[in-house]
Amino acid sequence: QVQLVESGGGLVQAGGSLRLSCAASGITFSFYAMNWYRQAPGKQRELVASISSRRITNYADSVKGRFTISRDNGKNTVYLEMNSLKPEDTAVYYCNAENFLNGYWGQGTQVTVSS
Repeated sequence: QVQLVESGGGLVQAGGSLRLSCAASGITFSFYAMNWYRQAPGKQRELVASISSRRITNYADSVKGRFTISRDNGKNTVYLEMNSLKPEDTAVYYCNAENFLNGYWGQGTQVTVSS
């Protein structure tokens, strides 16, 4: 059974920081690109950050310079460090694992930035 289990979401004030974690099981983790998406109410799900199996990273323009994605293949875990958070970052954040054949999603974790 494939599972992506997220943690680290919560309520934070504008300008604050959060670190999201996503622990994967049931896949050969090092063969998957890992992604963070987010979706706010009434909006489409958007790709926030990605990291390839070779640790090449990409970011949405809206978060570039504020967010950092990383992975620990030994722990089968991907992280999203979020700094200088803004109210417009408020969304449900989803962890995604993807290769050429399959894609899997976490349950989502709520991030709320106040003010």
